[in-house]
Amino acid sequence: MLRLTMPVPPLLDSDLVARRVRVRARDTVFVRGVLEASEGVGVLFAEHGGDLVLAAPRSLEAALDEVIADLVAELGAVVEPDISSAASAKSKADPESFG
Repeated sequence: MLRLTMPVPPLLDSDLVARRVRVRARDTVFVRGVLEASEGVGVLFAEHGGDLVLAAPRSLEAALDEVIADLVAELGAVVEPDISSAASAKSKADPESFG
């Protein structure tokens, strides 16, 4: 079994924004297609079924939010509160807390 011996830095920093979005599990592939067709606006991380994290550079935050608004209208997606600022604040306060 392979074990990591060095700490893994946090995925999010002050240059990235992330949104938790919940869709039906069967809509996950559709959401991925929408992001890919949106000229690289963001990336999708599927946590479990339709529980997703959509992330983008801060410079594309408005474009990401537009895509998410369309997903809410089209699929009835549920958007959870912004997780970017909390993760960024924690990594700045204690970068070793992720290791």
